[in-house]
Formats: sequence, C-alpha cells, structure tokens
Amino acid sequence: MATLRNPLPQALKSRGVSRREFVKFCQLMVATLALPTRYLSAVEKALSQATRPVLVWLEFQDCAGNSESMLRTSNPTVTEFVLDLLSWEYHELIMAGAGKQAEAALERVVQEHKGEYIAVVEGAIPMADGGVYCTIAGRTALEIANHVCTNSAINIAVGACAWDGGLVRSNPNPTGAVGLQEAVPGVKVINLGGCPHNPANTAAVLVHYLTFHDFPALDQYNRPLFAYGNIIHDQCERRAHYDAGRFVEEWGDEGHRKGYCLYKMGCKGPEATYNCPTVRWNDGTSWPVKSGHGCIACASYRFWDTKSPFYKRLPSVPGFGVDVDAGKLGLYLTAGMATAVGLHGIASMGRAQMRPHGEEPRGGPTEIARGDSLVEREGPPEKP
Repeated sequence: MATLRNPLPQALKSRGVSRREFVKFCQLMVATLALPTRYLSAVEKALSQATRPVLVWLEFQDCAGNSESMLRTSNPTVTEFVLDLLSWEYHELIMAGAGKQAEAALERVVQEHKGEYIAVVEGAIPMADGGVYCTIAGRTALEIANHVCTNSAINIAVGACAWDGGLVRSNPNPTGAVGLQEAVPGVKVINLGGCPHNPANTAAVLVHYLTFHDFPALDQYNRPLFAYGNIIHDQCERRAHYDAGRFVEEWGDEGHRKGYCLYKMGCKGPEATYNCPTVRWNDGTSWPVKSGHGCIACASYRFWDTKSPFYKRLPSVPGFGVDVDAGKLGLYLTAGMATAVGLHGIASMGRAQMRPHGEEPRGGPTEIARGDSLVEREGPPEKP
C-alpha cells in the first residue's frame, strides 16, 4: 500500500486508472449527490489535489451485509477504494492482519491521525450488562466506539443497525442494542440507513467531504438529503400503474408479470424515502421493486418494528385511490379540469370587478388566458 500521504492522482495512475475513468467517476458522484453539473470541476479539482484520507471500518453486532454490499460495488471497485481512493487501514472482514497486529494498526491510526481519519461503523452497539454481548480483543463494542469515534474527523454509520439498532434492536432487544449516535452521544455522525446501505451513497458522502470538507445537507435523522430526501413512490417506475389503478393482486398473477404496482402487496414505497429507484444496485441494474418485490422501507427509522408486517397493505396514501380504474381516473381528471376552469372564471371576474374602470388587465390577453394566479385543483377522494 502507498504511504498515507500519497496524493490521490499518483495512486490512481499507479493502478492504471485513466483520466477518462477518473472524470467518469466524478460525474457519477456529482449525479449521485444531486449537484448541478457546474460542480463537476470543483469535485475534479478537489479529488485531484486530495491526499488519500485514512479510514477505519468497525464491525459490531451485524451480519456483515454492509461490508458485502461495499465489496460488490464496481463504481469504483472495492480494489480501487482500498488501494486508490482511501488509505483503508482497518476492516476486520477484508484486512490481511489479525489478532494483536490488527488491533495495533487501529490504535496507531487513532494516535497518529487523531482528528483526521474517517471512521465507518457497521452494526449495532449493545448497551445491556456493560456491553458484554459484543467484544473484540477483550474490549466491548461500546468501549471501542467511544475510543475511535470520539477521536475521528467524521463518523459514518452504514446500514440500519449502526443507525438505529436495526434488527438486533427490534423487540424484545435482549442485548440493549442501539445505533452509534445513541451509544456515543455528541459525536459527529452521518447516518446511511438501509439494509444494507448503498455503497454509491457512501462513496458520494466521502467525495462530498473531500470536496467541501463537510457533510452534505442532512435531514432530521442526520441522513443526507441527496439520498433520503425524496419519497420512493414518486421515483418509482411503477408509479404510472398506481395512478391508473393497475395493481398486483396476487404474487405471480398477470399484473405481477406485467410489472403493475405492488401497493396492494404491502409495498411501503409511498411512505419511505431513499434513492433506490435512481441509484439502484449492481451497477444500476435493478432494485427490489423493479425486480418484483415491494419496498419494505429498509431506510426508514426502526423499520423492523414500524414497517412490519412487510406484506400488509398500507391503510392510505395521498393521491389516486387504490381501487381507481382507468375509467374512474378519466372522470376525476375531467371533473378536476372543469372545476379548475370554473374557479378560474370566477377568479377572473373577481379581478375584473376589482380593477379601476378603464384599466387594462396586466399582461394583456395572453396573461388572462393562462391566469395570473395559481388555482389549486381539488384532488380525488381519499382511498377506501
């Protein structure tokens, strides 16, 4: 591995990564971060001048699913992550070292790069009985998290377990498992919820940090808005089927084969936020709903408890009713248009009466034709 302060461009060149591939990666990150294209040059410049940041990856109460997710990314590949973009100094699952030597490497990073390194945490942290339900090299997960995460520059909690306790916290939670920010209050942490996390979002957060030296905009759960700011239902390629009243009624039926909406099968997309539909998985190949399974809202807070049973239909969703067919939908749209036209006529008459006698309307006939105020159309009735 190159030295810790080896400039990133030199490391990329030594690995045979071309300028073209580098720019392509920067474009991908700008798109993932939902930044305007004018920021591409800023990202390129920042990464070209950056030294390789030191990173440690901690695993606690977990299934290693988030590590597996990272290992299967190819934009960039995990090899490029390890050898080029980051100085990845500690990760139990993939590091060659073991035992005392491995733990010594972690401690060296904490001592020599205090306040500079990035800590990634995977898995929940047990709090019951002094934290004895997860120990590594004789230390509890709570001890390690306190030591490592309070001395880092930033902390990234990847996956549901590291964010809010995930599956191991679901009732009855015998180990007292919680997420990082609850176990170590006050640490600077960004939560990348999901079961597992999407490595494209993790890469984007790291690129944002290297470019702007700060986190991207966050929501109330400390999740980045670029990844968790939009409702899945509004991004879904099956949304048109929902609006037209075409639903899967039974697994394997004709609607399922034709890609109809999975709402009636328990899909939680209408109340979940994540960028799964746009970033997708496996090099942008697919995501659960496209492959035929409903969203289980795995990036939502405490989803194991709050979103189950996963195959039970949501009670109601804003928008067109779940039992609306195409004919009824047309009637709604026609009635809505008539209502809008009627309201527009009344509003126009009111404005005409309020204008002084002889004064011409603002904008002339064109503005009157399109209206100079917004009229909200009443939506269709709520779903049964």
